[in-house]
Amino acid sequence: MFKGLFKKTKYITVGTVGTKAEEKNPELEKETETVNQKPIIPNGMWRKCNSCNQIIYNEDLKQNQMVCTNCSNHFRLGAKERLEITIDEGSFKELNEGLKSKNPLEFEGYDNKLSSLKEKLNVNDAIITGYCTIGSNPCIIGIMDGNFIMGSMGSVVGEKLSRAFEIATDENLPVIIFTVSGGARMQEGIFSLMQMAKVSAAVSRHSEKGLLYTAVLTDPTTGGVTASFAMQGDIIIAEKGAQIGFAGRRVIEDTIRQKLPEGFQSAEFLLKHGFLDMVCHRRDIRNVLIDILNIHSKNYNSKDDDEVIKYAAPNKSKKNYKKQDLTAYERVQIARSPQRPTTKDFADKLCSSFLELHGDRYYSDDEAIIGGIGFLGGIPVTIIGHQKGKNIEENIRRNFGMAKPEGYRKAMRLMKQAEKFRRPVICFVDTPGAYCGIEAEERGQGEAIAESLLVLSSLKTPVISLIVGEGGSGGALALALADEVWMMENAVYSVLSPEGFASILWKDASRAEEAAEKMKITASNLKEFGIIDKIIEEPMDGIHIDFDVIAENVKTKLISTMLMYLAVDDNKLLSDRYNKFKSMGVFEE
Repeated sequence: MFKGLFKKTKYITVGTVGTKAEEKNPELEKETETVNQKPIIPNGMWRKCNSCNQIIYNEDLKQNQMVCTNCSNHFRLGAKERLEITIDEGSFKELNEGLKSKNPLEFEGYDNKLSSLKEKLNVNDAIITGYCTIGSNPCIIGIMDGNFIMGSMGSVVGEKLSRAFEIATDENLPVIIFTVSGGARMQEGIFSLMQMAKVSAAVSRHSEKGLLYTAVLTDPTTGGVTASFAMQGDIIIAEKGAQIGFAGRRVIEDTIRQKLPEGFQSAEFLLKHGFLDMVCHRRDIRNVLIDILNIHSKNYNSKDDDEVIKYAAPNKSKKNYKKQDLTAYERVQIARSPQRPTTKDFADKLCSSFLELHGDRYYSDDEAIIGGIGFLGGIPVTIIGHQKGKNIEENIRRNFGMAKPEGYRKAMRLMKQAEKFRRPVICFVDTPGAYCGIEAEERGQGEAIAESLLVLSSLKTPVISLIVGEGGSGGALALALADEVWMMENAVYSVLSPEGFASILWKDASRAEEAAEKMKITASNLKEFGIIDKIIEEPMDGIHIDFDVIAENVKTKLISTMLMYLAVDDNKLLSDRYNKFKSMGVFEE
């Protein structure tokens, strides 16, 4: 394939030139010493990957959406290249194409630079905006171009973005922005800085109308773009390996005189630290955007959807399980079984196109709580729940389902997002309790749970919580202040664990079995007390024995219940939720 690229060679090693050992001869070796040690790469035919040094045929690279076929390094794309692989063919109608930058500071050479780039790239500035469809969903799209003064944000970029959001607000359209930028455009000085404020104000007006904004961050997204519209999306996606940050690596190292760790400011780094919903390979971004747009384009109160009609009908094939005669502590053991289905199991079984969303936007992505969006029987929903592991390694990673403050803050973020788009919230509760540790206290565990209770008590969208395993203390209640609270038959719900109860009251944790009986923590106890609303039957040995049937039963109940609550106006919804919990308590005057 590389024949003719190298002088007198029969093979290629990237960065070296030589011949096979069996073909060595002194004359050729002497001549080879004078040959440049770098391969000769004809323009337009081949390209070298700056990550793995692989030489790639340009046509192969284009066919792979400019992603290295060897190491998956994502090469940078121009705005028009990006547009081509993202939108439905022939659907783009450009907006404000005639806007052109001026030179407010009379910066020497700036006019010439602008003219040169316009001619070379056939774009007027560092962004193109317009109408399009993606998966037949109409939207407004903006794509920044890193080839135009490194995608820097000047007056034209700010104006085109703010106008795009204004049009989307007026016409009730979602917005998708692909970012790539070195930050503010230095040649325009303070006018560049003001674009951060201008675009942010337009984003805010769009959001207040209950419309969707999805930001897709590509390499690099830095400076004032990161500190404004790039991080203001309802959903924030980053392309694999993208550099994202406020200050550049060199600036940080020069300022603090420290060497930064490998992977610092990468998309994967930001995902771990809670600032992104997901990181995607370039080939997956279009399909993810289609899923997001589909979920947000649905008429949530629609009752003419075939799947909604199917599941809203009474479930005539309901399966009855043998009546169980178990002690409270036996149910505790079943509730704690590692075979018990998790939130993720329920989400995948109940929903089509479930997209997990990550991060609290402050500190981290706590894997002890997961959340995301999807269709449940044709109705868009937000699912949030505690997540235990299936083995010791996963349990350690997920902290055995014991959430830290960042977990509850992630849950609150998704609850508020659900309220904005009028999506019902389905919570799955399964935790021994909120994590108690030094770092949890340092980051405000009590405040996070308290705030979660406030959010749920005033959330203007239906909330249904299902306790599927352990419902331990305030860590469980933080996801269970709901319009309806259901329990699996072998789940438990209590002020703390039986072991903790016995240890505190009797100074003897070994009396946990006795404590479980005294505490009245089973589904039947709590239904009798009026604490929960429904019990979901399950087999003697646990949900996993017949999970498909149980999931179908839960799905049917959820859909009919959601439709009922979606028909209730906000004031009545909040009033009924308030009165539900106000009635709980035992006292006399």
